[in-house]
Amino acid sequence: MSTSHPHALSILQERHGRAYRWRVLITVMVGTMASLMASTIVNVALPDMSHVFALGQERAQWLSAGFMAAVTISMLTTPWLLGRFGYRHTYFAAVCLLMVGGVAGGLGQSFEMVLAMRVVEGLAAGVMQPIPPVIVLHIFGRQEQGKAMGIFGFGVVLAPAMGPSIGGVLVEAFGWRSIFFVVVPFCLAALALGRKYLPHTSPGAEAVNQHDRRFDLIGLALLSVAVVSGLNGLVHLHTPSLYAYVLLAVCAVSSAVFIWRQRHAEHPLMEFKLFDIRAFRMGACVAFIYGMALFGSTYLVPVFMQIGLKLPPSQAGAVLLPAGIVLAFVLPVGGRLADRFPFNRLVAFGITLLALSFWLMATVGYTTSLWIITAFAIVGRIGLGTVLPSLNLGAIRRLPMTSISHGSSAINFLRQLGGAVGVSLAGIVLEWRLKVHADAPLRAFHETFLLLGGICALAIVAGWRMQPPGAGVVRRDAPMSEHQPTDIT
Repeated sequence: MSTSHPHALSILQERHGRAYRWRVLITVMVGTMASLMASTIVNVALPDMSHVFALGQERAQWLSAGFMAAVTISMLTTPWLLGRFGYRHTYFAAVCLLMVGGVAGGLGQSFEMVLAMRVVEGLAAGVMQPIPPVIVLHIFGRQEQGKAMGIFGFGVVLAPAMGPSIGGVLVEAFGWRSIFFVVVPFCLAALALGRKYLPHTSPGAEAVNQHDRRFDLIGLALLSVAVVSGLNGLVHLHTPSLYAYVLLAVCAVSSAVFIWRQRHAEHPLMEFKLFDIRAFRMGACVAFIYGMALFGSTYLVPVFMQIGLKLPPSQAGAVLLPAGIVLAFVLPVGGRLADRFPFNRLVAFGITLLALSFWLMATVGYTTSLWIITAFAIVGRIGLGTVLPSLNLGAIRRLPMTSISHGSSAINFLRQLGGAVGVSLAGIVLEWRLKVHADAPLRAFHETFLLLGGICALAIVAGWRMQPPGAGVVRRDAPMSEHQPTDIT
């Protein structure tokens, strides 16, 4: 790609000056905000949609789990898409697809149509979400990477944090269809910003189309079979049957074949050699377990507020709003801390707070004040704000620059895979415990919260081991091109 191209990175940097890197960050932040809001805002409308379409708990959860599965499947395609089409075209296509899914989902007349559009939204979100860490690590110097991830996180969590509150008001005022259209203004803003600021290059500022890298379509097919059969098998475990076990067996076999293929393919979707690096390997473990707990809770908490505590949708969303706002302000602080302190301590501390928040929610009853419930949620969001910048940077910063897009996609993939499993697991366990405690539904919710807290606590050890032996804090004066030696242990 010639630097004379009007959207070449060098020309855009010269045109917009030193502020350019922040404008690119805001551009990808707006698109990611749209994708994350699409993932969370629907949860508040699940009871209404369940009533309209006569859905049981196991089918209703597919509106969340289906989105998560689609995100998981498409996420590993991002490195290939960026290398083949560049930042600009990949981002534009993903944003347009997300907007189409939102509009068509809001107009859908059947559960199948709405679910299909949730899958379309998920496919778009999966492509977009690995892009920001790649942008940060390629465009920002090491001394600003934590700050950039914190500021990015501030914007990204503010929208989904407000999603339940906005969604609750919209559901009560206009019905469940209105929540699908919320992504449209974000998508239009993302397209306008992307047209002005995004370069027509691939990661590392290489020209697009310069590599003859074939897409691993067989690997993607195997991954799709593994994810869909696994999640569907988990859903059918609420009434154990041969069908459920067959699906789980299909998942196990296709997963094994996928892993074998990725280890031997010339151009794999996931580079398994990255797992030889301990910081990345431990970060991957944290991402998966943390995803299970976090996304399981985003499904469980709104349902708990409305079905367990009998709160209206708007009030259920309002309880979570202060926690989301706190998270938005904690993230920049967490980003600054990630520039100054070891990643492992920040990750372990944050996960401990997140687990504690789940266990505190297990003590909530009908007489518990709303401000106490809000305080319990805030504890978890403080932990989340500490984890996110350190997890992204700690896991992929030590990778070679040529592998950063693959590392970012893999970490996001494992977090989303954990989230998809977590949503399904939370729904299965909740329905099972509701049957057991038919006369005491709160107890069923409490036991599910305890389970999520226990799952989250498993990630503490892995988080502590993210820091390589003898590794210190990165020097604040280190240039952007400097790389620490790869640690393989």
